[in-house]
Amino acid sequence: MARTKEFDPEAALQAALELFWQRGYEATSMADLVEHLGIGRASIYATFGNKHELFLKAMDRYAEGRDPLLLAELSQPGPALPAVRAVVRRFSEEATSLEGRLHGCLITNTASELAPHDTAAARRVEISWQHLETPLHSALIRAQAQGELPEDRDPRALARLLLVLLQGVRVVGKASSDPARVRDATEQALSLLD
Repeated sequence: MARTKEFDPEAALQAALELFWQRGYEATSMADLVEHLGIGRASIYATFGNKHELFLKAMDRYAEGRDPLLLAELSQPGPALPAVRAVVRRFSEEATSLEGRLHGCLITNTASELAPHDTAAARRVEISWQHLETPLHSALIRAQAQGELPEDRDPRALARLLLVLLQGVRVVGKASSDPARVRDATEQALSLLD
């Protein structure tokens, strides 16, 4: 007869996510995970696989829970540009918040730490970025069709500019003690939508 787990795998995955998010992949050891999760190494391996597999599962969990309102915000009826501006400003405010400064974004952190040499992590980063770029692009297409965005603007290129801006503000927001850097850059980028 199979033994029942003496821990909640979902709670353990969430705890692993929080530890990886706080410390990063390389700085988190299996001993750290054992201590933080409060379960044995063998249970971690049996439930989640090795450290890398656990990290990828944590990334998937993070992506599932991040910004569930994004699509709703960007696809609401009516003018599209105010929604785009609001989303970009919200991301910028989050980047300079206390939580943003302490942890940053797991996807952005992973992009700089692992993506250059870890194809599985890089694939998840790319999927996450696509989930941000696509609704921005759709909203900008709608804005152009509604006459809010000049015809000479390229909605795809603008969506990519905003994606890169948002990733950059997450890095600068985490590392800089001057939130004006992020605010000023955000407003300058948004001025391209006028």
